[in-house]
Amino acid sequence: MTDRSDRTRLIAGATRRASGPGLGRRPVSPPVERASTLLNDSPAAMRDGSIGPTYGIEDLSAGRALREALAELEGARDVWLVPSGLAAVTVPLTALLQPGDQVVTTDALYGPTRRFLHRHLRPRGIETVFHPAEAGTDAILSALTDRTRVLLIESPGSLTFDMQDVPALAAACRERGVKTIMDNTWGAGLAFKPLAHGVDVSVQALTKYAGGHSDLLMGAIAVADDAVGKPIFETLEDYGWRVTSDDAWLALRGLRTLPLRYAEQARSARIVADWLLTQPEVADVIWPALPDSPAHPLWSRDYTGAASLFGVVMKGGDTASAHALMSALSLFGLGYSWGGFESLITHETAQLAMRGSPPKLAGELLRLHVGLEDPADLIADLEVGLGAWRSATGA
Repeated sequence: MTDRSDRTRLIAGATRRASGPGLGRRPVSPPVERASTLLNDSPAAMRDGSIGPTYGIEDLSAGRALREALAELEGARDVWLVPSGLAAVTVPLTALLQPGDQVVTTDALYGPTRRFLHRHLRPRGIETVFHPAEAGTDAILSALTDRTRVLLIESPGSLTFDMQDVPALAAACRERGVKTIMDNTWGAGLAFKPLAHGVDVSVQALTKYAGGHSDLLMGAIAVADDAVGKPIFETLEDYGWRVTSDDAWLALRGLRTLPLRYAEQARSARIVADWLLTQPEVADVIWPALPDSPAHPLWSRDYTGAASLFGVVMKGGDTASAHALMSALSLFGLGYSWGGFESLITHETAQLAMRGSPPKLAGELLRLHVGLEDPADLIADLEVGLGAWRSATGA
């Protein structure tokens, strides 16, 4: 039933009844099959792909179940699994671009993706044009040329959470024959569904919210059109990039509870963000879900929820004061990634310098990920951190 919620559909797939005689009982979750060699009952069956995988590099039970669940979540024709979220972005770029082509993307792009464009694609004759992070639809489209083959969308953008009008961009690019790829890790395929808004390729890091437990690395590539998917599948097939059954099983387990964790962490994030906005040391909280955010109109129109990841702009300060704040915390872990059950904090001012046009902020930029801890305890922890900030700045 298509009118069921994502919360229901992600679980209903596990309890769906099998068809056929003599099936007996089966586990709720698929088995973890660790196999490189798959044996056949006859020589004729050895190359018959219609009866299942022929070799362990193909997705086995857990991988197939994860792909099916993600396809249902994303509204996709097909989904492929890759070893990391970065690979989920780089594979379709590799598949859809040729020497002489051009890709247009935001200046707020995820750092490792930016590195790939410079270090891998540029020497192969593929040019990247970066539009300003705050650019509107018309300004982004004006950056397209007759050589542009891909618009790479990251919305919200990394660190400063700039929003783009994805449906408008996707429609305009389709008219121009430009493919769109969207990194939708922040939306997790749950709060925003790129394919339903006209995007050609939806990618996300399953490492983050889908996995949910900070214990795996994985990415997903989803398409609604077989013609777009064919070169992506062939690129994966030629590179031999696959994921293990163990990791696929972990990601599938996390996916079942994704809607509940996503919503609860967003609820806590709002409590923490609202408190931070009242603190004299804080200049701003950058999060599209906040009513006063410049990105809020697009977020409220297109999204059904928000990731618990946001930026905190301090009033002045420097690296030493930012590190003093972070060192004083006991609940916020000092680590990269996000989307897991634990709260994290990073210092991101230096990363902004990678941009062609870094934003002018009132002070140091911290990034917070709010986990599943009690928000009252997180606030108490941040109070300690702000005390250390004041001591370090002499405030």
